[in-house]
Amino acid sequence: MEYTFTLKYQLGDDAGDVDALLERLGAAGCTDALVGIGQPGRLALEFTREAASAEAAMHSALADVRRAAPSARLIEAAPDWVGLSDVAEIVGVSRQNMRKLMLAHPGGFPAPVHEGSAAIWHLADVLAWLQAKGGYALAQNVCDVARQALHVNLARERQRLPPAAAKELQALVC
Repeated sequence: MEYTFTLKYQLGDDAGDVDALLERLGAAGCTDALVGIGQPGRLALEFTREAASAEAAMHSALADVRRAAPSARLIEAAPDWVGLSDVAEIVGVSRQNMRKLMLAHPGGFPAPVHEGSAAIWHLADVLAWLQAKGGYALAQNVCDVARQALHVNLARERQRLPPAAAKELQALVC
């Protein structure tokens, strides 16, 4: 099955020449990625990768980038953090329709991970809720990629916690 996702990185000071980095990415197996290097010190790769699962696709891409740019630090795996407009586009409805759906199910619609001038959700949570609700034709590979992007981002963030704090907080937030 084919999976489309984006990996965004911060490059280390030793990233060197952009052309050499592009060569290393190709040699490491990233030939199925559209590479973006528009922002200095950043690298974005939009993969369309054939694999047995979303997990296999994303893990192999992460390993390929690690081989090509060992000092690059993962910023984000996408699609994960989304606004209502993003969800609406993926689902194929209007933003207004998505907002009405959210407001009509205040206790059931997934809670945002950030509320502010713009609320942000984990895409996997909203897609899982929509699947359970029924009536929406959602591509399974999109749902699988969203769930895997969430897992990668959570793993990346968890590394920032000291082990003792992770254990203590686990008991408090659940």
